[in-house]
Amino acid sequence: MWGTNMKSMKFMPQVPKEHYFKNYDTKERWMSYWYQINEILKLNPENILEIGVGNKVVSDYLRKQGIKVTTVDIDPELKPDFVCSVTNLSEVLKSKYDVVLCAQVLEHLPFSEFEKSLDEIKKVCKRYAIITLPYGGIDLSLILIVYFPKKGLKKILSVKIPFPRKHKFDGEHYWEIGKKGYSLSKIRKIVSIQVFKVFLF
Repeated sequence: MWGTNMKSMKFMPQVPKEHYFKNYDTKERWMSYWYQINEILKLNPENILEIGVGNKVVSDYLRKQGIKVTTVDIDPELKPDFVCSVTNLSEVLKSKYDVVLCAQVLEHLPFSEFEKSLDEIKKVCKRYAIITLPYGGIDLSLILIVYFPKKGLKKILSVKIPFPRKHKFDGEHYWEIGKKGYSLSKIRKIVSIQVFKVFLF
């Protein structure tokens, strides 16, 4: 089921295939996987489209749950079902999907492509789109450990504090929520214009 539209692609892979298999899966990334999978399973879809396959942890798990998964990526080395950019999904895909998952992808494109990408996601989405984006800021964690006889109770409170410094392109991220010019309210407004509802988790 391989498909491609390389002539219309103006973006190329930023990292080699090995990037996704060497020290990639941090504790935070596993938490992100859990949230992505949990949100999808709650929607009970028959099929989903995953944009940006990474190392296929999420798509492999969902397939084992009996969900039909179609994958898209700009890197043919990652062996997606279709090779194309999120900015031209509707040119390549002729189907619509119950759920479209686009996790930690859109920040890899210039912000000028954000609305175009959302529009393309909407064109191939039948019911729901799950989009996750990085939030640049200062992580503040408070760990409270209470000891009882023979037991310990540990509570962790983690808060992200916006730090509106200017974002510098690092070879991967063109922008991040919370950085100067990319406030959460601005992103919410753009997403809402595209008739998406915004949920934070």
